[in-house]
Amino acid sequence: MKDDYTKSDRKLFLERLPKWQEAYMDRLNREYIELLSSEAGNPSDRFWGLIDRIKEDRKNPGVRCKVDRVDLVFLMRDLMYNKVITADDLEGFSEKFKEAILRDVFEEA
Repeated sequence: MKDDYTKSDRKLFLERLPKWQEAYMDRLNREYIELLSSEAGNPSDRFWGLIDRIKEDRKNPGVRCKVDRVDLVFLMRDLMYNKVITADDLEGFSEKFKEAILRDVFEEA
């Protein structure tokens, strides 16, 4: 799938990825605050529930991902699948790249 993106797509991706990740982690932080602020259950249950949630969230590409020699189409699809980005975030990328990403996303649906 390397032929599905250009150098400018890769450059744009590398510029936008940190912003996407920061926005996603900001959303996670608000969810964590809501979880801890809930009146449901014991405080210890909420604490350990948060620990478990963070362990899972750490695996999400919206939190951390390795970009070296990665297939950008696969990574972008993964970001969309995990709701880190939406189709609107594809603005500015080449049509070929967008088509490859959206094709993969809709094939999985």
